[in-house]
Amino acid sequence: MAYSVRFETWPDLEFTTGELTGALGDSITVLPLLVALAATTTVSLPHVLVGFGVFQIVWGLYYGIPLSVEPMKALVGLAIVGSLSYPELAAAGLLAGGVLLAVGRFGFVGHLQRIVGEPVIRGVQFAVALLLLEAAVGLSMGNVPVAIAGLAVVVALALVGYRRVSVLVVLALGATAAVAATGVPTPRVPDPALFPAGSPAITTAALEGTVAQLGMTIGNAAIATALLCGDLYDREVRADDLSQSMGVTCLAAIPFGGVPMCHGSGGLAGKHAFGARTGGANVLLGIGYLALALVAAGALLAAFPLALLGVLLVVVALELGRAAFEPVTDGRSLALVVGVGVVGLAINVGVAFVLGAVAFWGVSRLD
Repeated sequence: MAYSVRFETWPDLEFTTGELTGALGDSITVLPLLVALAATTTVSLPHVLVGFGVFQIVWGLYYGIPLSVEPMKALVGLAIVGSLSYPELAAAGLLAGGVLLAVGRFGFVGHLQRIVGEPVIRGVQFAVALLLLEAAVGLSMGNVPVAIAGLAVVVALALVGYRRVSVLVVLALGATAAVAATGVPTPRVPDPALFPAGSPAITTAALEGTVAQLGMTIGNAAIATALLCGDLYDREVRADDLSQSMGVTCLAAIPFGGVPMCHGSGGLAGKHAFGARTGGANVLLGIGYLALALVAAGALLAAFPLALLGVLLVVVALELGRAAFEPVTDGRSLALVVGVGVVGLAINVGVAFVLGAVAFWGVSRLD
C-alpha cells in the first residue's frame, strides 16, 4: 500500500512512496561520483551536497516534475582521474554555466547540437567512461580482496534483479566501515565562505574540459531531457529553458563550494522508473542531501575504503558506456564514438572532442 500526502495548493507536489523510491533512483549515480570526487580532490563534500540539495528542491518546485540534478560527468570525471584540479574544475563549471545561460537565453541550443553531432557527444561519454574505468582499476588494486568482495555484492544483487540498488548497498557498506573506523561524526553546518576549496583557475585543461562538457550537456542534459519530459511526463519543457536553469545552477553553486551541475535524461528516466511523478521527489532528495551534508566530515571520507570506491566507479563507468552506445544505430556513428573515446583516453578529452567534431563535419559534407 502506498502512502501519500498531496498539497492541493501546489498541484505538482506530492509525497508518496513512489516519490521516495524515485528520489533514491536518482542518487544511485550521483553519490558515488561525489564521494569519489571528494576522495581524490580538495573539494568539500558538505558544500557540494548543499548545492545538490538546494537545487534539487529549486528545480523540482520550478518545473513541477522530478527533473534530475546531476554532476557534469565529463568535468567531474576528469577531476576524479586527476586531469583537472578543483580550481580548474570550478573555472570550467563557471565558464560552462555562463555559456549555457547565454545560449539558452538566445535560443542557440538546437543550432549548437547540429554543429557538434551526436556521435561526437556520445564519444565524449565513452572517453569519460574509459577514464573512470582506468581510475577504478587503480583504486581497486590497493586492496584487491575488498574490491573483489564489493564486486561480488554488486554481481549478486544484479543477478536477483537489484542491479541499480547494488550501488547504494556498496556505498552503505563503505560508509559503515568508515564510521566503524572514525566514529559517528558530529553534525556541523558547512562554512558559507566563497570558494572554500580554492579559487577558480582558468587553464588550457579547464578550457578543453569546458568545450567537451558543453557538447555532452547540450545533447543530453538539454535536448534529450526536454524530449523525455514530454515522453514521460507529458510536459512541454524547452531545451533552451533547461540550458538556462543549468547555467543559473552552476553560476550560483560553484562560488559557494559546489561543483558543475546539470540536468540529464538518464537521471530523469531513473526517477520515473523508480516511481517518481512530481517535484515532490526532488524535495525529498534535496532534504536528504542537506541532511547528509551535516555529517559528511573529512575524517569519515578519508576512512572510506578506496577499493570499494573503485567498485563504485566501475559500475558508473559501465552505465556511462552503455548510455554512450545505446542510441548508436549505424557503423559510421559507431566508428566516431569509438574513435573519440580512444583518443580521449590516450591523449585528452578536449583533443578528442575537437578532432571528432572535425571528422563529423567532414563526413557530413559527403552526404
